[in-house]
Amino acid sequence: MSISYDFTGKTAVVTGAAMGIGAAAARRFAEAGACVVLADVQEEGGRQLADELTERGFRACFVRADVGDDASMSALMSAAYEIDGRLDCLYNNAGVAIGGEVTEMSEDSWQRLLNINLGGVFRGCKYAIPHMLRQGGGAIVNCSSTQALRGFMGWAGYAATKGGILSLTRQAAMAYARQGVRINAVAPGTIMTPMNEGILAASENPQAMLRQWGDIHPVGRCGRPEEVADLVLYLSSDAAAFITGQTFVIDGGQSVRAE
Repeated sequence: MSISYDFTGKTAVVTGAAMGIGAAAARRFAEAGACVVLADVQEEGGRQLADELTERGFRACFVRADVGDDASMSALMSAAYEIDGRLDCLYNNAGVAIGGEVTEMSEDSWQRLLNINLGGVFRGCKYAIPHMLRQGGGAIVNCSSTQALRGFMGWAGYAATKGGILSLTRQAAMAYARQGVRINAVAPGTIMTPMNEGILAASENPQAMLRQWGDIHPVGRCGRPEEVADLVLYLSSDAAAFITGQTFVIDGGQSVRAE
């Protein structure tokens, strides 16, 4: 059972909201009373979730937005603000997973990772913060990864972008703390999202890989999207009013596991 927070009267934007952690966070925000703007390039999944939430009596809408495009992100934040004249919460969740060591990655893959993973968080903050400043504050949560904190084989570019998110979070948090905008990051371990399910399906032995993923977490399993969503909701809530510029690891003990 998730912890209850009250977001009544608040507007929350979730990027990458069509599935996985983003979808779980959108549901949590809606259930807590927020007007939720779901953003994604995957229109079918995003619209279906928005319709589902609306049918359940919650306030939700879908806006097609590409986090890799400056104009698209500017329009997204403006559209969200115009709903009720406020923008209280932003969860920068959208991202892509492209594997490869430094010597293996193509320039196109490197640039795509930078543009979507790190650039998407940058643009989210860039266009949400001015609206938050107008109303005296707000809360932003950026999605990083435990790969920003430890070395993993085969994910050089992905890890680099997730590490950049942590630095950007700290810098932006310090810049706007006195003006009431709190900015934190979450660093999930292996979470069973459709993206990771796709990685499993493409492997030679999905069951063996799943066991391996579970074994590297001291709790003995991978995480659930809803568990990350609950942490995002806490960091976005008034209960976390004295917290900014921090990274919260949610990985079942993976990052402190003895080798």
